[in-house]
Amino acid sequence: MIRFVSLGPGDPELITLKGLRALQQADVIFCPATAIKSLVGGKDSFSSRAAEIVRALGIKEECISLFHVPMSRDREKARRAYDQLAVEVNRARRKRLEAVVVAEGDAGFYSSIHYLFDKLRADRIEVEQIAGVPAFIAAGATAGLHIVKQTERLLVIPGTATAYELISQVKEGQVVVIMKLSACQAAVRTCLATHPEFLYYYFEQVGTKDERRVTDPTQLMSMTFPYFSLLIIRKPEE
Repeated sequence: MIRFVSLGPGDPELITLKGLRALQQADVIFCPATAIKSLVGGKDSFSSRAAEIVRALGIKEECISLFHVPMSRDREKARRAYDQLAVEVNRARRKRLEAVVVAEGDAGFYSSIHYLFDKLRADRIEVEQIAGVPAFIAAGATAGLHIVKQTERLLVIPGTATAYELISQVKEGQVVVIMKLSACQAAVRTCLATHPEFLYYYFEQVGTKDERRVTDPTQLMSMTFPYFSLLIIRKPEE
């Protein structure tokens, strides 16, 4: 069986006991990594927040295997990366190694790891997905927010949202969570400029030492949102 372990957003202590046990029992743990371009013309290096979390949980370094996921809107590049990972995962399985693939947040929630999960399942390989804490849930907890109350509705959307969609949904009373915020910066700024009365809760690098929270619309207007950021928007309570 190939296990897909959700690591949570960044704080190693937010992993589930089931997820931790799977890591501890694994012979090889595949961690996504992104390339860091060399400034002096040498070889690129790789950065992996997932591997940092795994190391912080006391897992032996020799169990960790990085795989490169291209950060591109061309999803075909990501699919090719996961096709190659499928080959490596199958190689480990044939050697009867306990193989785990990890994902930050929850592996089934806006996670590109689904390419691999679906491919293995289509090939009739037994897989298990272990749940984790999504970033927006962890963000609400760190800020002491009750994200939704009583009969309120929650809408979680990716960074493809338009300003019109954001504004109309919040006006209708929905609490809106925008994931992958860096992809819709212009839409967010339009919302901020036209509706400063909305309540904005911005988070980046949730669960890490670099975690940041901002609620001032004026400050948000001048910011650039990185990849690991999200925004919660709601109407003021009446």
